[in-house]
Amino acid sequence: MNAETEPKESESDWCELTRELLINILSRLSVEDRWRGTMMVCKSWFSAFKDPSLHSVFDLDSQFDSPLESTRWWTPQFEAMIDSMLQSVVKWAQSSLTQIRIRHCSDRSLALVAQRCPNIEVLSIRSCPRVTDDSMSKIALSCKKLRELDISYCYEISHESLVLIGRTCPNLKVLKRNFMNWLDPSQHQGIVPNEYLNACPQDGDDEAVAIANSMPDLKHLEIRFSKLSAKGLNSISQGCPNLEFLDLSGCANLTSRDIANASCSLVHLKEIKKPNFYIPRSVFHTERYGHWSLYDERFQTDIFRI
Repeated sequence: MNAETEPKESESDWCELTRELLINILSRLSVEDRWRGTMMVCKSWFSAFKDPSLHSVFDLDSQFDSPLESTRWWTPQFEAMIDSMLQSVVKWAQSSLTQIRIRHCSDRSLALVAQRCPNIEVLSIRSCPRVTDDSMSKIALSCKKLRELDISYCYEISHESLVLIGRTCPNLKVLKRNFMNWLDPSQHQGIVPNEYLNACPQDGDDEAVAIANSMPDLKHLEIRFSKLSAKGLNSISQGCPNLEFLDLSGCANLTSRDIANASCSLVHLKEIKKPNFYIPRSVFHTERYGHWSLYDERFQTDIFRI
């Protein structure tokens, strides 16, 4: 046999694999490997790639795990690509999609999720500057099986969405509503648009009250760098008595006494992350807190992160 003909024969063999076998092979590949090449082998491979059984979970989080953010992620072009991928998966999944973990999508793709994915249980959409209350209200009304929601760094989502989601999704057990480090934004500057960094929501207590009043069965809550006060934290401790994990990292408006008073009523609490850092005088006016020695009471000063 001529060596030049062998690749063609080999390619033909791969194309003649049964659909069941192709699906079995594709199911063993990572999301990255599936999207980068296998779907382009031939028509039969692309057909198998679109099988609903391969799209019950859409997880791109590992693709964003680099310690350094990319400025490209915050561009409209990148957002359009993520939207296109999610819209395709939603169509292929045929309502079998149960988990979505992506970043930098927009209302465009989430509207389709709300329309076609009633069985979604996990929705993680961190760092989405163009996800708003509009799409979240649709998600809340259509995806009532939600048990885990991550809307960290999504600044166009307000406390109104939190209320609606809490009231319509009774299975919700995990909420992640973290914010970027507004105390030291240098790690984001030059990557995240400045206007977005400056748009960090100021209504920490409103969000805390929304969580407390509508999500009584929460077990896991993350609100890193929230601007809530002792009042908001007390609302959470009273309204979410089943909390087992609470992350308050970076919540600079809370004192150690505030946290101790609020957490004493959380009898199921197994782990709490406190705002464990030192804040220089340049960030806050000293007259607000009195003498400098009060910082030992207001903040835990054993770790210096700023």
